[in-house]
Amino acid sequence: MQHFASDNYAGICPEAMEAFVSANAAHAPAYGDDEWTRRVSERLRDLFETDCDVYFVFNGTAANSLALAALCQSYHSVICHELAHVATDECGGPEFFSNGSKLLTAPGAGGKLTPDAVREVIARRSDIHYPKPRVVTLTQATEVGTVYRPDEIAAIAALAHASDLRVHMDGARFANAVASLGVSPADVTWRAGVDVLCFGGTKMGLPMGEAVVFFDRRLSEDFAWRCKQAGQLASKMRFLAAPWLGILEDDVWLKHARHANAMAQRLAAGLATIPEAELLFPVEANGVFVHLPPRVIDGLRARGLRFYTFIGAGGARFMCGWDTLAESVDALLEDIRVLAADG
Repeated sequence: MQHFASDNYAGICPEAMEAFVSANAAHAPAYGDDEWTRRVSERLRDLFETDCDVYFVFNGTAANSLALAALCQSYHSVICHELAHVATDECGGPEFFSNGSKLLTAPGAGGKLTPDAVREVIARRSDIHYPKPRVVTLTQATEVGTVYRPDEIAAIAALAHASDLRVHMDGARFANAVASLGVSPADVTWRAGVDVLCFGGTKMGLPMGEAVVFFDRRLSEDFAWRCKQAGQLASKMRFLAAPWLGILEDDVWLKHARHANAMAQRLAAGLATIPEAELLFPVEANGVFVHLPPRVIDGLRARGLRFYTFIGAGGARFMCGWDTLAESVDALLEDIRVLAADG
């Protein structure tokens, strides 16, 4: 049975596995001073069409927390959407690693911040008793499966930079957003004003590992020491880096992201034919949020299916991954139809 709780449930994609195994040959320098880490870093610079600094860490919480800590002092604050992963699902990691930088949340339709929402937070207070805004963080794709267009990012970034704020992007599902938009990775990052991106690898089919990409290299000063202190400097770094070669070659990462997105569209199209199912947000990446009657939710779980109902803004969340089968989507839809009809 394939589950829809998270794209983290999927295994390692074949291309990443092959690259991982190929790195397991003879001896290689430790702590990132190896050819695989160097090659992946250069490949990412080519992908983003700019000379950026690249660091590899174990997971997304570490990537976001350490990146935000690099942009903030303890008396600063980070503006984020009220549903942002950094605010709801990282166990206080951004605050911990920044020694106390406060997260200031703002609402926004479809899980997205707007310039007006950011401006309102900036303007709330400017006195010395209030944490000084220093960073705006955007989640791409968002926690409810929508995506920011290049012009939306650029508008927020322009406001942020005019206010002396930096722009961070949580890109746990960046691949799905790029695949959905059909744009260059550069167009939705540094060209639009993003200063640092946490580029998710795990959800794309890697065994583990995220890339922290600093487009403004001045901001990465001492970041290597942050990684070391936080326990994120892998001694055998080649095994974090090498799988990236497998998915970056021939745009495999985009192929897998497009497939996951297509499976989400297949699921959404099927749900639209079921009267008891109500889609809650536009399906723009690989996540589907839907309101289902309690009997349907209970029935699906009784059949052993795993999915979440506490993430985002309510409803049931079904995530598709690089390996999601059309047959699995169709089986889920049939279960929902049968359970809904039983009511």
